[in-house]
Amino acid sequence: MRKSMKGNKGKDTKPELVVRQRLREAGLTGYRLQWKVPGRPDVAYPGKKVCIFVNGCFWHRCPHCHPSMPKTNLEYWVPKFKRNVERDERNVRILEEQGWRVHVIWECQLKKKTVDDTFDRLIPLLKEELGRA
Repeated sequence: MRKSMKGNKGKDTKPELVVRQRLREAGLTGYRLQWKVPGRPDVAYPGKKVCIFVNGCFWHRCPHCHPSMPKTNLEYWVPKFKRNVERDERNVRILEEQGWRVHVIWECQLKKKTVDDTFDRLIPLLKEELGRA
C-alpha cells in the first residue's frame, strides 16, 4: 500500500498538464502553480483570486464517475477517503470565504469524450472572472 501511494505524483500529473495546455491555448497564461493558500490549488491566478483544483477521481472520490472502493483493508480506506473529501470541502470553503472563485475539474472530465465540453464551459467563465472576456 505504501509503495503504491508513494508512486502517486503530487504535481505535474497528466490531468494537470492537460488543463495547463488548454489554458495556454485559450490565452489564459500568467497563472501560478501550487499557490500557497489552503489546499494548494493546482492552478491559481492570485491577483484575481481565481483557482483551479485538478482532482483525481479515485483519491478525491469523484461525484461524477463514483470510483470503486478497494476490496481489502476497508477499515483503512473508508476513513482515508472520508478525510480526503472533508479536507477538500474545507479548503474550498475557506478559499471562498477569502474571496476566491474556486473551480474543481475532475480527472474523468478530462477524458477524450468529455474534455472539449469541460473547457467549452470553463474557459468563458475564467475569461470573465479574469477580466479577459
